[in-house]
Amino acid sequence: MPSTLSRTEYSLTGTSLNEYLEASNEELVVAAQEGETEAFGELASRFQRMVYIVCMQRLRDHAEAQEVSQDVLIKAFEKLYQLQEPAAFPGWLRSIAVRQSINRCTRRPPTIAVEPHTIDRADTRHAAPFDSLMADERCDQLHDGLDRLASMDRSTLVAFYLDGQTLIEMSNEFSAPIGTIKRRLHVARKRLAKELECLQAV
Repeated sequence: MPSTLSRTEYSLTGTSLNEYLEASNEELVVAAQEGETEAFGELASRFQRMVYIVCMQRLRDHAEAQEVSQDVLIKAFEKLYQLQEPAAFPGWLRSIAVRQSINRCTRRPPTIAVEPHTIDRADTRHAAPFDSLMADERCDQLHDGLDRLASMDRSTLVAFYLDGQTLIEMSNEFSAPIGTIKRRLHVARKRLAKELECLQAV
């Protein structure tokens, strides 16, 4: 159902296709909430690459990432009426992509056993160690390991791997330079690897 929200400053009533192309994201969100499907089509066009990248970071499979990306956009279209603040659309859409990707990971059959050193070697651009743990039905072990970390290490890993934040977003949230965030990720992964070793030894 379309949202009853109406913001005059974002009104696009009677907008032509060319005007949609020039409209702001906020204007498109409100127009889409008011039932203008072309407006959501333009939003999907603008954000489909971002959605795909978020999905690909977790799924590491092109076909799956494409499929889940489509599911994300469909769900966003269906749930758009729930979005209260048009300016929050990018982050809201990213959170849907993260959740859908994690859901897909948990439904995968176990295929690869992940050792702690795999996490230590992982490149900071990817979430593969976490996804592999989830794909291997070891979510409980992963979360137990995270719970044993210090608050900063846990928050850093969760923000990057589970919440899907970029290094720039984390830099803003933690009020720290990107270089510092990278070092924290490296150190936190090593500490998590040690905790997982301890858990596996039990």
